[in-house]
Amino acid sequence: MKDRPFEDSTIKVTTISSGVVIEGKLSSKGDVRVDGSVKGDVNVTGNVAIGESGEINGQVNADVITVGGKITGTLNAKEKVVLESKAILKGDLIAKILVVEAGAKFDGNSKMDGKETFTKPPVLPQPNL
Repeated sequence: MKDRPFEDSTIKVTTISSGVVIEGKLSSKGDVRVDGSVKGDVNVTGNVAIGESGEINGQVNADVITVGGKITGTLNAKEKVVLESKAILKGDLIAKILVVEAGAKFDGNSKMDGKETFTKPPVLPQPNL
């Protein structure tokens, strides 16, 4: 990811290196690359890239989310989600654009309008037998 202007300053990519474990919420006003592990929600004003060794257990909110590693949780992208060939996503996603490369594994639901959130389906009454 290249540097880009953000509110009168240049924001660089924040990298969570392989072997680093973060427990708790991660927030950034710039792009983030995760090659380590995050156990908690990730909220980014910018893009998130999860490398092949990266793992997130929580909700991810960003403009563009590129997954090369493993995610357990919900992805909410303002624009696009890319599931690369070695990606594993166990959870739901919301995005305007979804790109799934051959070999990616996705176990969940997707919404493509970018406006809705996921809710649990209503419980239907059981007939009396």
